[in-house]
Amino acid sequence: MQTANTLDMLRTLTATLRKDGSTLGLVPTMGALHKGHLTLIKAARDACDHVVASIFVNPTQFGPNEDLDAYPRQLEEDSAMLEAEGCSLLWAPTVEAMYPQGFASSIAVSGVSANFCGASRPGHFDGVATVVCKLFNQVQPDMAFFGEKDFQQLAVIRTMARDLDLTAPRVEAIIGVPTVRESDGLAMSSRNRYLSSEDRAAAATLPAAMREAIARIADGTEVRQTLRGLEDALLGAGFSQVDYAQLADATSLEPLEVLGSKDARLLVAAKIGGTRLIDNMAVNPA
Repeated sequence: MQTANTLDMLRTLTATLRKDGSTLGLVPTMGALHKGHLTLIKAARDACDHVVASIFVNPTQFGPNEDLDAYPRQLEEDSAMLEAEGCSLLWAPTVEAMYPQGFASSIAVSGVSANFCGASRPGHFDGVATVVCKLFNQVQPDMAFFGEKDFQQLAVIRTMARDLDLTAPRVEAIIGVPTVRESDGLAMSSRNRYLSSEDRAAAATLPAAMREAIARIADGTEVRQTLRGLEDALLGAGFSQVDYAQLADATSLEPLEVLGSKDARLLVAAKIGGTRLIDNMAVNPA
Protein backbone atom coordinates (compact mmCIF):
# COMPACT_ATOMS: atom_id res chain seq x y z
CA MET A 1 0.00 0.00 0.00
CA GLN A 2 1.23 3.46 -0.90
CA THR A 3 0.51 6.64 1.06
CA ALA A 4 -0.04 10.14 -0.34
CA ASN A 5 0.16 13.28 1.79
CA THR A 6 0.00 15.91 -0.96
CA LEU A 7 -2.53 16.40 -3.72
CA ASP A 8 0.13 16.15 -6.45
CA MET A 9 1.29 12.81 -5.05
CA LEU A 10 -2.31 11.57 -4.81
CA ARG A 11 -3.05 12.43 -8.42
CA THR A 12 0.12 10.75 -9.62
CA LEU A 13 -0.62 7.55 -7.70
CA THR A 14 -4.32 7.38 -8.65
CA ALA A 15 -3.41 7.91 -12.33
CA THR A 16 -1.02 4.95 -12.05
CA LEU A 17 -3.69 2.76 -10.45
CA ARG A 18 -6.24 3.46 -13.19
CA LYS A 19 -3.92 3.56 -16.21
CA ASP A 20 -4.97 0.06 -17.37
CA GLY A 21 -8.66 0.88 -17.02
CA SER A 22 -8.89 -0.31 -13.41
CA THR A 23 -11.68 1.01 -11.21
CA LEU A 24 -11.18 2.84 -7.92
CA GLY A 25 -13.34 2.55 -4.82
CA LEU A 26 -13.08 5.30 -2.20
CA VAL A 27 -13.62 4.77 1.53
CA PRO A 28 -13.49 8.10 3.40
CA THR A 29 -12.68 7.84 7.13
CA MET A 30 -11.45 9.94 10.02
CA GLY A 31 -9.22 7.11 11.23
CA ALA A 32 -9.41 5.28 14.58
CA LEU A 33 -10.41 2.31 12.46
CA HIS A 34 -12.47 -0.63 13.68
CA LYS A 35 -14.23 -3.62 12.13
CA GLY A 36 -16.96 -1.42 10.68
CA HIS A 37 -14.43 0.53 8.63
CA LEU A 38 -12.76 -2.67 7.48
CA THR A 39 -16.15 -3.94 6.27
CA LEU A 40 -16.27 -0.86 4.01
CA ILE A 41 -12.79 -1.68 2.70
CA LYS A 42 -13.90 -5.24 1.94
CA ALA A 43 -17.04 -4.03 0.15
CA ALA A 44 -14.92 -1.65 -1.96
CA ARG A 45 -12.37 -4.35 -2.69
CA ASP A 46 -15.11 -6.75 -3.83
CA ALA A 47 -16.63 -4.15 -6.18
CA CYS A 48 -13.54 -2.35 -7.53
CA ASP A 49 -10.04 -3.18 -8.77
CA HIS A 50 -8.33 -0.88 -6.26
CA VAL A 51 -9.33 0.68 -2.95
CA VAL A 52 -8.35 4.19 -1.91
CA ALA A 53 -8.97 5.01 1.76
CA SER A 54 -8.71 8.48 3.19
CA ILE A 55 -7.89 9.35 6.78
CA PHE A 56 -8.59 12.97 7.66
CA VAL A 57 -9.95 14.32 10.93
CA ASN A 58 -12.04 17.08 9.39
CA PRO A 59 -12.09 20.18 11.62
CA THR A 60 -14.98 21.84 9.78
CA GLN A 61 -17.49 19.22 10.95
CA PHE A 62 -16.71 19.72 14.65
CA GLY A 63 -18.56 22.33 16.66
CA PRO A 64 -16.82 24.68 19.14
CA ASN A 65 -17.62 22.47 22.15
CA GLU A 66 -16.96 19.12 20.45
CA ASP A 67 -14.04 16.74 20.73
CA LEU A 68 -11.75 17.68 17.81
CA ASP A 69 -8.58 17.73 19.90
CA ALA A 70 -9.57 14.55 21.75
CA TYR A 71 -10.52 12.63 18.62
CA PRO A 72 -8.18 9.58 18.45
CA ARG A 73 -5.36 9.77 15.91
CA GLN A 74 -3.45 6.54 15.23
CA LEU A 75 -2.19 6.80 11.68
CA GLU A 76 0.49 4.12 11.94
CA GLU A 77 -1.89 1.53 13.38
CA ASP A 78 -4.64 2.46 10.92
CA SER A 79 -2.23 2.22 7.99
CA ALA A 80 -1.25 -1.31 8.99
CA MET A 81 -4.93 -2.33 9.23
CA LEU A 82 -5.68 -0.91 5.79
CA GLU A 83 -2.72 -2.63 4.20
CA ALA A 84 -3.72 -5.96 5.75
CA GLU A 85 -7.19 -5.57 4.21
CA GLY A 86 -5.79 -5.06 0.70
CA CYS A 87 -6.10 -1.30 0.41
CA SER A 88 -3.99 0.01 -2.49
CA LEU A 89 -3.61 3.66 -1.52
CA LEU A 90 -4.01 5.77 1.61
CA TRP A 91 -4.76 9.48 1.20
CA ALA A 92 -3.73 11.13 4.47
CA PRO A 93 -3.63 14.90 3.90
CA THR A 94 -2.75 17.51 6.48
CA VAL A 95 -5.26 20.19 7.40
CA GLU A 96 -3.14 22.65 5.41
CA ALA A 97 -3.30 20.43 2.33
CA MET A 98 -7.08 20.05 2.56
CA TYR A 99 -7.83 23.66 3.52
CA PRO A 100 -4.97 25.83 2.20
CA GLN A 101 -4.57 29.43 3.27
CA GLY A 102 -7.39 31.55 1.87
CA PHE A 103 -9.87 28.64 1.61
CA ALA A 104 -13.30 30.28 1.61
CA SER A 105 -15.88 27.83 0.22
CA SER A 106 -18.44 25.53 1.80
CA ILE A 107 -21.39 23.42 0.73
CA ALA A 108 -24.75 23.44 2.52
CA VAL A 109 -27.34 20.75 1.82
CA SER A 110 -30.80 21.77 3.00
CA GLY A 111 -33.72 19.44 3.65
CA VAL A 112 -32.08 16.17 4.70
CA SER A 113 -29.66 18.04 6.97
CA ALA A 114 -32.29 20.08 8.82
CA ASN A 115 -33.32 17.69 11.59
CA PHE A 116 -31.64 15.20 13.93
CA CYS A 117 -27.86 15.72 14.08
CA GLY A 118 -28.24 18.72 11.80
CA ALA A 119 -30.38 20.46 14.42
CA SER A 120 -28.22 19.54 17.41
CA ARG A 121 -24.87 20.09 15.64
CA PRO A 122 -25.22 23.30 13.59
CA GLY A 123 -22.80 23.44 10.67
CA HIS A 124 -21.77 19.80 11.03
CA PHE A 125 -23.18 18.62 7.72
CA ASP A 126 -21.83 21.66 5.89
CA GLY A 127 -18.39 20.45 6.93
CA VAL A 128 -19.20 16.87 5.90
CA ALA A 129 -20.56 17.84 2.49
CA THR A 130 -17.63 20.13 1.76
CA VAL A 131 -14.91 17.65 2.66
CA VAL A 132 -16.61 14.75 0.84
CA CYS A 133 -17.05 16.88 -2.29
CA LYS A 134 -13.33 17.68 -2.12
CA LEU A 135 -12.48 13.99 -1.68
CA PHE A 136 -14.58 13.08 -4.72
CA ASN A 137 -12.79 15.74 -6.79
CA GLN A 138 -9.37 14.74 -5.48
CA VAL A 139 -9.62 10.96 -5.87
CA GLN A 140 -12.25 10.82 -8.66
CA PRO A 141 -13.36 7.32 -7.67
CA ASP A 142 -15.71 5.10 -9.63
CA MET A 143 -17.58 4.18 -6.44
CA ALA A 144 -17.63 5.51 -2.88
CA PHE A 145 -18.56 3.53 0.23
CA PHE A 146 -20.13 4.84 3.45
CA GLY A 147 -21.52 3.10 6.52
CA GLU A 148 -25.27 3.21 7.11
CA LYS A 149 -24.59 3.83 10.80
CA ASP A 150 -24.30 7.53 9.93
CA PHE A 151 -27.55 7.38 7.99
CA GLN A 152 -28.23 11.11 7.88
CA GLN A 153 -24.67 11.71 6.69
CA LEU A 154 -25.23 9.19 3.89
CA ALA A 155 -28.45 10.98 2.89
CA VAL A 156 -26.65 14.34 2.85
CA ILE A 157 -23.83 12.97 0.70
CA ARG A 158 -26.22 11.35 -1.77
CA THR A 159 -28.22 14.57 -2.09
CA MET A 160 -25.07 16.68 -2.49
CA ALA A 161 -23.65 14.37 -5.16
CA ARG A 162 -26.95 14.33 -7.07
CA ASP A 163 -27.46 18.08 -6.90
CA LEU A 164 -23.89 18.94 -7.95
CA ASP A 165 -23.79 16.31 -10.74
CA LEU A 166 -21.02 14.36 -9.02
CA THR A 167 -22.61 10.94 -9.43
CA ALA A 168 -21.97 10.70 -13.17
CA PRO A 169 -19.51 10.39 -14.65
CA ARG A 170 -17.21 11.17 -11.72
CA VAL A 171 -18.72 8.80 -9.15
CA GLU A 172 -20.84 6.04 -10.63
CA ALA A 173 -22.36 4.96 -7.33
CA ILE A 174 -22.49 5.86 -3.65
CA ILE A 175 -22.86 2.63 -1.72
CA GLY A 176 -24.34 2.40 1.77
CA VAL A 177 -22.93 -0.55 3.73
CA PRO A 178 -25.02 -2.00 6.61
CA THR A 179 -24.01 -1.15 10.17
CA VAL A 180 -21.58 -3.53 11.85
CA ARG A 181 -22.53 -4.33 15.44
CA GLU A 182 -20.94 -5.76 18.55
CA SER A 183 -22.18 -9.09 19.90
CA ASP A 184 -24.67 -7.28 22.16
CA GLY A 185 -26.02 -5.20 19.26
CA LEU A 186 -24.27 -1.90 19.91
CA ALA A 187 -23.23 -0.24 16.66
CA MET A 188 -19.46 -0.15 16.25
CA SER A 189 -18.07 3.36 16.58
CA SER A 190 -14.76 5.04 17.29
CA ARG A 191 -16.56 6.82 20.14
CA ASN A 192 -17.32 3.55 21.96
CA ARG A 193 -13.78 3.60 23.34
CA TYR A 194 -14.76 6.61 25.46
CA LEU A 195 -17.31 4.56 27.43
CA SER A 196 -16.55 3.35 30.94
CA SER A 197 -17.18 -0.35 31.55
CA GLU A 198 -20.43 0.50 33.35
CA ASP A 199 -21.62 2.81 30.59
CA ARG A 200 -20.57 0.31 27.92
CA ALA A 201 -22.81 -2.36 29.50
CA ALA A 202 -25.73 0.07 29.73
CA ALA A 203 -25.21 1.24 26.12
CA ALA A 204 -26.53 -2.09 24.85
CA THR A 205 -29.96 -0.84 25.89
CA LEU A 206 -29.92 1.44 22.84
CA PRO A 207 -30.21 -1.18 20.07
CA ALA A 208 -32.45 -3.38 22.23
CA ALA A 209 -34.89 -0.53 22.91
CA MET A 210 -34.87 0.39 19.21
CA ARG A 211 -35.74 -3.16 18.16
CA GLU A 212 -38.56 -3.20 20.71
CA ALA A 213 -39.89 0.12 19.41
CA ILE A 214 -39.83 -1.15 15.82
CA ALA A 215 -41.77 -4.25 16.84
CA ARG A 216 -44.38 -2.10 18.62
CA ILE A 217 -44.78 0.20 15.62
CA ALA A 218 -45.17 -2.84 13.34
CA ASP A 219 -47.89 -4.15 15.68
CA GLY A 220 -49.80 -0.89 15.30
CA THR A 221 -48.86 0.98 18.48
CA GLU A 222 -49.08 4.72 17.98
CA VAL A 223 -45.70 6.11 16.87
CA ARG A 224 -45.49 9.03 19.30
CA GLN A 225 -46.35 6.81 22.25
CA THR A 226 -43.77 4.24 21.15
CA LEU A 227 -41.03 6.83 20.85
CA ARG A 228 -41.81 8.18 24.33
CA GLY A 229 -41.42 4.63 25.62
CA LEU A 230 -38.09 4.32 23.82
CA GLU A 231 -36.82 7.53 25.44
CA ASP A 232 -37.98 6.37 28.86
CA ALA A 233 -36.17 3.05 28.43
CA LEU A 234 -32.91 4.80 27.60
CA LEU A 235 -33.14 7.29 30.46
CA GLY A 236 -34.02 4.48 32.83
CA ALA A 237 -30.96 2.51 31.71
CA GLY A 238 -28.53 5.31 32.53
CA PHE A 239 -28.51 7.54 29.46
CA SER A 240 -28.41 11.16 30.61
CA GLN A 241 -30.06 12.72 27.57
CA VAL A 242 -31.93 11.70 24.41
CA ASP A 243 -31.22 14.23 21.66
CA TYR A 244 -33.79 12.66 19.37
CA ALA A 245 -35.73 9.46 18.80
CA GLN A 246 -37.70 9.76 15.58
CA LEU A 247 -39.29 7.73 12.82
CA ALA A 248 -38.47 9.25 9.43
CA ASP A 249 -38.91 8.68 5.72
CA ALA A 250 -35.83 6.70 4.63
CA THR A 251 -35.16 8.95 1.62
CA SER A 252 -36.18 12.49 2.58
CA LEU A 253 -35.67 12.04 6.35
CA GLU A 254 -38.93 13.90 6.93
CA PRO A 255 -40.26 12.93 10.40
CA LEU A 256 -43.23 10.55 10.36
CA GLU A 257 -46.10 10.33 12.81
CA VAL A 258 -47.54 7.26 11.09
CA LEU A 259 -45.80 4.32 9.42
CA GLY A 260 -46.98 4.44 5.83
CA SER A 261 -46.26 2.47 2.67
CA LYS A 262 -42.73 3.81 2.12
CA ASP A 263 -39.46 2.65 3.68
CA ALA A 264 -38.84 4.31 7.03
CA ARG A 265 -35.94 4.61 9.44
CA LEU A 266 -35.81 4.87 13.20
CA LEU A 267 -33.05 7.31 14.16
CA VAL A 268 -31.78 7.87 17.70
CA ALA A 269 -29.04 9.94 19.34
CA ALA A 270 -28.46 9.78 23.09
CA LYS A 271 -25.73 10.59 25.60
CA ILE A 272 -24.32 8.26 28.21
CA GLY A 273 -21.49 9.41 30.40
CA GLY A 274 -19.69 11.96 28.26
CA THR A 275 -20.31 10.10 25.01
CA ARG A 276 -22.96 10.77 22.40
CA LEU A 277 -24.09 7.62 20.57
CA ILE A 278 -26.13 7.49 17.37
CA ASP A 279 -27.90 4.57 15.76
CA ASN A 280 -30.57 3.84 13.18
CA MET A 281 -32.53 0.84 11.98
CA ALA A 282 -34.76 0.14 9.00
CA VAL A 283 -38.52 -0.01 9.58
CA ASN A 284 -40.51 -1.96 7.02
CA PRO A 285 -43.49 -0.15 5.52
CA ALA A 286 -46.96 -0.99 6.78
